[in-house]
Amino acid sequence: MSSQGDREFDALLDTGTAAGRVAPAESDVRVDLEAVTGDATSGTATAPVAPRPPLRIDAWWGRVLSTPARRRAWAWGGPLFVTLLAAALRLWDLGRPGTLVFDETYYVKDAWSLWNLGYEGSWPSDYDAAFAAGGADGFLAAPSFVAHPPLGKWLIGLGMWALGPDDPAGWRISTAVAGIVAVALVAVIGTYLSRSTLVGTLAGSFMAIDGHAIVMSRVALLDNFVMLFGLLAFGAVLLDRRQSARSLDAWLARRRAAGRDTAWGPSLWGRPWLVTAGLMCGLATGVKWNGLYFLAVFAVYTVVVDVLARRRAGVEFWLSGSLFRQAPVSFLLTVPIAAVAYVASWTGWFVTDGGYYRNWVSEGGERWSGALAWVPDTVQNWWHYEAGVYAFNVGLHTPHSYAANPFGWLLMLRPTSMYYQGLDQGQGACEVARCGMAITSIANPFIWYAAVAACAYLAYRLVRRREWQVGAVLVGIAAGYLPWLAFSGRTVFQFYTIAFEPYLLLGLAGVLGIVLGRRTDHPDRRLSGIVVTGIVVVVSIAVTVFFYPLWTAQLEDWEFIRLHYWIPSWK
Repeated sequence: MSSQGDREFDALLDTGTAAGRVAPAESDVRVDLEAVTGDATSGTATAPVAPRPPLRIDAWWGRVLSTPARRRAWAWGGPLFVTLLAAALRLWDLGRPGTLVFDETYYVKDAWSLWNLGYEGSWPSDYDAAFAAGGADGFLAAPSFVAHPPLGKWLIGLGMWALGPDDPAGWRISTAVAGIVAVALVAVIGTYLSRSTLVGTLAGSFMAIDGHAIVMSRVALLDNFVMLFGLLAFGAVLLDRRQSARSLDAWLARRRAAGRDTAWGPSLWGRPWLVTAGLMCGLATGVKWNGLYFLAVFAVYTVVVDVLARRRAGVEFWLSGSLFRQAPVSFLLTVPIAAVAYVASWTGWFVTDGGYYRNWVSEGGERWSGALAWVPDTVQNWWHYEAGVYAFNVGLHTPHSYAANPFGWLLMLRPTSMYYQGLDQGQGACEVARCGMAITSIANPFIWYAAVAACAYLAYRLVRRREWQVGAVLVGIAAGYLPWLAFSGRTVFQFYTIAFEPYLLLGLAGVLGIVLGRRTDHPDRRLSGIVVTGIVVVVSIAVTVFFYPLWTAQLEDWEFIRLHYWIPSWK
């Protein structure tokens, strides 16, 4: 951590604030034409230019980071601050409201029966009120058909076990912790990509104060866990990119020193971060099947990284060597462990005998024959269940008032209303004609639309400059978003975007790093960059303060609530 702080201080002395850019500018470095994963390489030297005197704010910041201890404190303190801010916004009054909201009616009750039975049991009809009133033990031994794997519900059940199933905060504490950890990860990953604690802290702060991220951390749904495991996988892929490049260089150096052939390149097995990425993607899939999208997209990205790394290193058969020597190894390092993690999430179903379809074959289901006749009945039962879940998910076209077409997700046309209770004057603490308590997944509009615009610019910038950091961020967005476009006819919701929101916010912070510029920029340009970034931060905070009551079910005047519906479809 100290070395990172020293690099940032050096960047500060040479280039102003360390938030300069996502990657070096073309005027300083000739950027390699290798698209998503290319690295900048040295270009023609130019005559040195005398640095301009720094702005007062730059000079002050230089004095603040003038010692190694202060640089270490900033390197730790920035991410830590935004993590604590995220914790405060997510944990405060977490038990409000004291009723099951939206799909908590499924996941909270399923989680508790799973925790007790080892499989998701059924519940009496219309049992939500009784459950919230303390009837958590009202589950039945009869199994319930569920549309998603068990891991997310095990995590929700862990929180319920820790705080008690009768405490609404216990229902939601696991998703809150997942959201808090994700903020820390965004800050750390942003710092890694930009080599700037300031840019990383900006990314983490946007995640900390965004309403969609706050809401998804304060309700017991599954998608926050998919987001967290996907983000962990993304971080592992970035670390593998660095480590595999070093391993390739070392292999080539050894072979060339020994006069041995390097035409096909190596098969690199020692890639622990790639194994970690596969594990995280498997856990994401164990929560919801869209975790598979991250596994598939990150696998392709890794292959592309390997191809271009070998080309840069001078491997003669860089394409065929990557595809036929390294790609199969990478597959074996990621996919099997992902499959094991996914199957392990079903342990409760396997070790008990009461789960849905657990005895399907013995109860009259058609046993496999021919070449598959040897497969144990338990596996056949499980496979039949998985086939039923697949059929349910791809065939889900039930109309819903808050369904949102994926093609409109980036425009945030139909956020999900998780909860609303209206009160008249005299009811509860309502002192005006009409009051209400709402939980709506409307993101901070200023942050959301700015992030979408920033990532659109990054797509353009990728084409022009081929910066690998930009490509990595866009790959994260692609993994969480693009596959959903194939299911635009299904019943899906805006809150699914939490899976790729961290990458949008990384993109926004990266663009602000570009806007900030460098210490040696013309004073007017530098000052304007600082002012614009400051305005973005201040307005983002103000909008969060304005919307926070509608993200946390606070009692408000209906007229005040109406002011938040900037687009008619947000109601």
